[in-house]
Amino acid sequence: MSNCKIRVENLVKIFGHNPQRGVELLEKGLTKDEIMKQTGLAVGVGGVSFQVEEGQILVVMGLSGSGKSTLIRLLNRLIEPTAGKVFVDDEEVTAMNAERLREIRRTKFAMVFQRFALFPHRTIIENVEYGLEIQGIDPEVRLDKAKKSLELVGLKGWEDKYPEQLSGGMQQRVGLARALAVDPDILLMDEAFSALDPLIKKEMQDELIALQNRVQKTIVFITHDLDEALKLGDKIILMKDGIVVQEGTPEEILTNPATDYVEKFVEDVNMSKVLTAQGVMKKVNNVAFPKDGPRTALRKMQEEGISSIFVVNGNFQVQGVVAAEDAARVAELGEKTLDSIILRDIQTVSPETSVKDIIPLMTDSRFPIAVVDDNSKLLGIIVRGSVMAGLAGRGHN
Repeated sequence: MSNCKIRVENLVKIFGHNPQRGVELLEKGLTKDEIMKQTGLAVGVGGVSFQVEEGQILVVMGLSGSGKSTLIRLLNRLIEPTAGKVFVDDEEVTAMNAERLREIRRTKFAMVFQRFALFPHRTIIENVEYGLEIQGIDPEVRLDKAKKSLELVGLKGWEDKYPEQLSGGMQQRVGLARALAVDPDILLMDEAFSALDPLIKKEMQDELIALQNRVQKTIVFITHDLDEALKLGDKIILMKDGIVVQEGTPEEILTNPATDYVEKFVEDVNMSKVLTAQGVMKKVNNVAFPKDGPRTALRKMQEEGISSIFVVNGNFQVQGVVAAEDAARVAELGEKTLDSIILRDIQTVSPETSVKDIIPLMTDSRFPIAVVDDNSKLLGIIVRGSVMAGLAGRGHN
């Protein structure tokens, strides 16, 4: 539990008179539509459970009416849950009194909305200072924090402008800076980029990814845009009719849709943009070591039915690759080591590299591509067949 920042247990929100009736019907297995028909009660969230790890971006997505925006407001009790529990750092938010709830909203949560909600009569720096002002922070301290926050989102030099002087994307950056200024543990972002033009939206997505690499906040991001979810999410929750229909990494959802609804949702996704090296790489069953001679390397290749083999050191760090024809040639010459035939200028990629970026590398390489970690340790290899299998259909790993 030490890395778990948010824990949600069977969270329910039902709108209408005597909502407890709806909770009882949910427990009996009735759907949102059945409960509405029987009681007139509207199920906003129908029993949702999940966890968000510290520093993780969880994207909650679904169509209009799926319950995603209700869910995010239940996390900090802007909307009161009908049933269920929410924990932040193992402290139960749903059991807090009003004073403690106000405190945790000021210190641990910050929200960024679809509409920028900036004060038109305040300068940019004054807008960013607003949350700190409410907390009663000393003017000099809050000014310094606001300036640093604006610099984080790339708006240094715009402090004395007014919102009307900024583009939509810049105004959304101000909203993000205002949220960051209070240094919250958790950012709740509700359709934060949905009102932006496509090009500006992409810029903001890139900005958020870059920003997250620097500040490592825990983020719950709401969207109806699958491409946005796939781009931003470490983990995705897909909702329909107030319930979670699938939870997983972007790759898990794309390659193994849990229901026909999810399948329909993801059917038009360009898999090459989303599938990564980790998702299409093959396990390495045999490698050569610098101490091996050419005949040993040939024997290992024969066992695996391959025409080349990667050479690694004792820490499994890639040193290069040896081709079967080269090993056979030097073996005939009586050479006892692989030194003269190790090809060291080889293609390597990280596990996160997209297949879209790998495909051009494969056309220029006569060998499989090595997937390595930050220390050059060999994790797997990519061959044309595994890439084609990944692109051809979901369910292939």
